[in-house]
Formats: sequence, structure tokens, C-alpha cells
Amino acid sequence: MYALKVQARFAASHVLTGRAGACARLHGHTWTVAVRVGGETLDQDGMLLDFHDLKEALGRVLETLDHRHLNDLSAFASREPTAENLARHVYREMAAMVPARVLEVEVGESPDSFAYFREGDDF
Repeated sequence: MYALKVQARFAASHVLTGRAGACARLHGHTWTVAVRVGGETLDQDGMLLDFHDLKEALGRVLETLDHRHLNDLSAFASREPTAENLARHVYREMAAMVPARVLEVEVGESPDSFAYFREGDDF
């Protein structure tokens, strides 16, 4: 299998209402989002997918999140805007936009803390 990975950053705030302590207060992160896609075949140019197209798709998804308060977005109306749920949201949005199979989305809320989402895959 061939695989590609791109990543980008965006800034957004959130409040985790179900938690006690610092995360229950308004705070923000410079989130890092990495997307891995894969497939078995390459196109006539020897590419799974053009990096430019993959980065552009990720940029369109992150544009809807950048400099926003995540709790206010419809994507998080029924779930907390945790790193885990953010990874799930980005995964689903990317899966609808790119022709390659989205393998995994990684979301970092700090340089040391990451969440991952894979559809139907046990870790």
C-alpha cells in the first residue's frame, strides 16, 4: 500500500464542559492536524494523490475551524470538542473530499499530547 501524510495547524478555543479544572475554563490551542491517506494503485503520473490537492483539502477543512470557538460549531453540537472528537470530525470531512482512502487523522493540542482517529480500526 502507498501512503501520504500532510499536516497543518490552526488556532481555536474550546471549553470541556464535562471536566473539572483548567479544561473546564475557556482556553485555546494551536492545534496540529496530520492526515494519512493510502491506496494500492498510482495514477498515470506515479502518484497516489497530488500533495497539493491533499493539502488544499485539509486547508478547506481547517478553515472552518480556524480562529473559532469550537463549542459554537454545529459539528460539536452533540459532543464535546475534545481532541478525539476533533480528529473524528476532520477524518469524516476529509473522507468526503479526497479520492484516496483516509487511513488516520492525528490531532495534537500541544507538542506532547495527541489523539488519533481511524474508522473501524482497533489500535
